Amino acid sequence: METRENEGLKSLGRKTEYRSDYAPEVLETFENRHRENDYWVRFNCPEFTSLCPITGQPDFAEIRISYIPDERMVESKSLKLYLFSFRNHGDFHEDCVNRIMKDLIRLMDPKYIEVTGLFTPRGGISIYPYANYGRPGTKYEHLAEKRMSEYR
Repeated sequence: METRENEGLKSLGRKTEYRSDYAPEVLETFENRHRENDYWVRFNCPEFTSLCPITGQPDFAEIRISYIPDERMVESKSLKLYLFSFRNHGDFHEDCVNRIMKDLIRLMDPKYIEVTGLFTPRGGISIYPYANYGRPGTKYEHLAEKRMSEYR
């Protein structure tokens, strides 16, 4: 019998299988039980790794994801597995951040989302890409414009 706690989730409470390739299909959602409220959900992944698409060397980062949910929310274990799937994936830092944001938009259609990558220095320089999205035609679109203009 499916209970309110698992809502058909496949990863939560089961043996963890780590993918060795980019795997957006591992992402899962559950119902937002507080749709009438605007509130922030923030995830912090301090051990994100991906590969440089040119050299194949590892890149390390802290990935920060903040969003205002609508009807669906991302399940945290599936998000962890998804972020770990970048471990052997070759992409530039900016591509990783934008890909993560777009995958989460497709998955849950949030009112607002932002993703920041705090990549450790390589060659003496740090890169901190930031991407955001606010639902078009809403106050969240204006929030995205405001936060982008104030980003430091």
